[in-house]
Amino acid sequence: MSFNAVGVIIVAMLGVGVAEASGLIKSLIRKLVQVAPPAALTYILIFVGIVSSIAADAGYLVLIPLAAAAFVSVKRNPLVGLAASFAAVSAVFSANILIKPLDGILTGITNDAIHLINPNLNLSLTANLWFSVASVLMLTVVCGLITDKVVEPRLGPYTASTTEEPGTASPQAEVSPQDDSRGLTYAAVATAAILVLFLLLSVPSGAPLRNPETGALVGDSPFMNGLIVFIALAFLVAGAAYGLGAKTMKGSADVVTSMEKAVIGLGALIFLLFFISQFIALFTYTNLATIAAVKLGDALEAARLGPIPLLVGFVFVVAILNLIITGIIPKWAIFAPVFVPLLMRLGVHPGAVMAAYRVGDSPTNAITPMMAYFPLIVGFAAKYQKGAGVGTVVAMMLPYVVVIQLVWIVLLVAWQALGIPWGV
Repeated sequence: MSFNAVGVIIVAMLGVGVAEASGLIKSLIRKLVQVAPPAALTYILIFVGIVSSIAADAGYLVLIPLAAAAFVSVKRNPLVGLAASFAAVSAVFSANILIKPLDGILTGITNDAIHLINPNLNLSLTANLWFSVASVLMLTVVCGLITDKVVEPRLGPYTASTTEEPGTASPQAEVSPQDDSRGLTYAAVATAAILVLFLLLSVPSGAPLRNPETGALVGDSPFMNGLIVFIALAFLVAGAAYGLGAKTMKGSADVVTSMEKAVIGLGALIFLLFFISQFIALFTYTNLATIAAVKLGDALEAARLGPIPLLVGFVFVVAILNLIITGIIPKWAIFAPVFVPLLMRLGVHPGAVMAAYRVGDSPTNAITPMMAYFPLIVGFAAKYQKGAGVGTVVAMMLPYVVVIQLVWIVLLVAWQALGIPWGV
């Protein structure tokens, strides 16, 4: 009952679910693909793919097949577009320039681990924001260079005559251009309105979302403590406005129905969170995490290993385990109660541990058949290359995985060495 990750994900999905059901997220992805200049198409698709982790299913189900079709339209090999977008959506999944529902879950698990040794310390949803933003910008360029310099020359030109777009039909495909344009206009106006409201409630001196005692906006304030609610409201308002403008929603009843479906879709995750919460609660009750952290900390201190070797080793452990357990949440539930207190004891900020986990978790998503969407990607590839299978996709994605993992570790090490804040 006290596991706050459950509440965070439910509240967030109440808003994100409306944006998905109305077709807003799919429409935005389509628009960005359509307006991309040919020379910048690769980089724009990769950037949009990374950001699409705010609603991961939209990235896998919409952006990846659209990327393949977009590459065909500019007479480039569709498998190159598929590889670039798949790398962006999966191999950089844990980073974003936006605060997404997943951040709430990771932060909640991290805070529970922190409380094992320091009940008074808490991380906010933005604890890794600066590192994530830098990761997105850097990896957008890295993935684009890999695509243009390595993957596309290897795959060569596309000679097939078909330009069939892989994947299943999307409800957004049935929206007329006029309705879609009207929906996006409504969504833009609604988003501007909700942002103005947030600014009025937070920016002025004495605003109600500031700390009533110190006047601070960042830190211990109603604004930061309620950030997930504001994110949910922004998605809800924009999604509902798009739905009304594009006629994919007829009224408030459809909005409520989409919220219900979003929560229903969380059934498997809530089931998983139940066992995660018990796992963490048992660690807390038995003090096993604290004892393990103390013992391992003593051993590591005796070995005189610094924070950077520890963080790098942690990244490789996570990356290897990710080949078998691809879920970002269950792995963190295993690692956080042990490694967060352990590294805190050695002077490593818990935000650094969570950042290291992000670096280790995502890259190998693109080469493991255990990843839920991997068979879907194989199916997309088979529509453009006869006989394409698991080996085809793994070989195509391997350059991304190796380079992303190494470059991302370098960024992590530099960040720790320079003492740059990980987030807010």
